[in-house]
Amino acid sequence: MKEIDLELPLAVKIRKQMTRALSDYHMIAPNDKIMVAVSGGKDSTVLTLLLKAIQKKAPMPFTFEAVMLDQKQPGFDARAFAAFMADQQIKLTILQEDTYSIVKEKTEAGGTYCSLCSRLRRGILYSYAFQNGFSKIALGHHRDDMLETFLLNLFYSGKMGSMPPKLYSKDHRNIVIRPLTFVAENDIIELAQTWEFPIVPCNLCGSQDGLKRERMTKLLNDLEKEIPEIRRSMANALANVELSHLLDRNLFNFEPDLRPIADDKAQL
Repeated sequence: MKEIDLELPLAVKIRKQMTRALSDYHMIAPNDKIMVAVSGGKDSTVLTLLLKAIQKKAPMPFTFEAVMLDQKQPGFDARAFAAFMADQQIKLTILQEDTYSIVKEKTEAGGTYCSLCSRLRRGILYSYAFQNGFSKIALGHHRDDMLETFLLNLFYSGKMGSMPPKLYSKDHRNIVIRPLTFVAENDIIELAQTWEFPIVPCNLCGSQDGLKRERMTKLLNDLEKEIPEIRRSMANALANVELSHLLDRNLFNFEPDLRPIADDKAQL
């Protein structure tokens, strides 16, 4: 197995971006016990490896463990990944829950599995974290995930929202953090290819074509040909919101003021 060189320039770049996110959004507190939800894919694996590097130099003590969910999808085999985690001296727990059969049964013909699959997975992992005393759950969502989610909400749900760097779960039992908030997916892909660690493929949602998220990825890629910094610009926009320039009456007071009518006309 290829050695993991944590001092590669790209690894150092991503680690610094993670450290910035951890600091800017106050993701980790002293003595936190963090559960890193790993899928066996590139994102959560890079997150786990670099979080260990950050842990060694962190100004505060914290611990973390990796937790994976075996959803009983056909062909799922985490043995090589588990051996890799052991070689990196990272504790890995693999939970066993057959959500695959439920998703296949409940999804209508031609439908997509991702939504139900993710809800079931999230519920299982959140419950495990709460029951085992984890103070935070770290997820491997990166900058591109956040931008695509923003576009999905905008185009398909009629709302403006994305994946926040830190939030309380809806059941108020868990705090979720996303240390890869500032990290571009292409950088993760390149680092994963360089490190050559084992990947556990998803054979459920990954087997379906035409997913909405893939359309958002293609849209961003096409726009990037004209606007090279579009992803960076969109990420900056998510952190630079002018509430008074939107239409949400719950966020800004549009009640009439007491200025004379003449003054209002003068401003038109």
